[in-house]
Amino acid sequence: KSGRIINIISTSVKQPLNGLGVSNTVRAAVANWAKTLANELGKYNITVNNVLPGATNTGRLKEIIIDKAKKLKIEDSKVENQMANQVPLKRIGEPIEVANAVYFLASNKASYISGINLPVDGGRTKSL
Repeated sequence: KSGRIINIISTSVKQPLNGLGVSNTVRAAVANWAKTLANELGKYNITVNNVLPGATNTGRLKEIIIDKAKKLKIEDSKVENQMANQVPLKRIGEPIEVANAVYFLASNKASYISGINLPVDGGRTKSL
């Protein structure tokens, strides 16, 4: 028998986002809790991991882009392009890419992976 716990948090666990102090704090707490659980539940063959999405093409991201564009008085597409250009892969991620990471961690192929934070952000997070 085995089990999997997979949390979807944010890359702010590794690189805090400006203006989101409370959110950054809570997400870091979840990451630490998951690491503790990984240590405690390993003896039961339960893995615990975190997936850290970066900018992902969701309704929420679209709202953020629209809001920022209004504040800056520029086109939505310009804000989206600026965001994409901050990513080494030069694009915004797709939800399926986050889902694929979760699928992998839930599979038997990841049976010896536990206690990690896996960024799914096109390489944007500036940490090791």
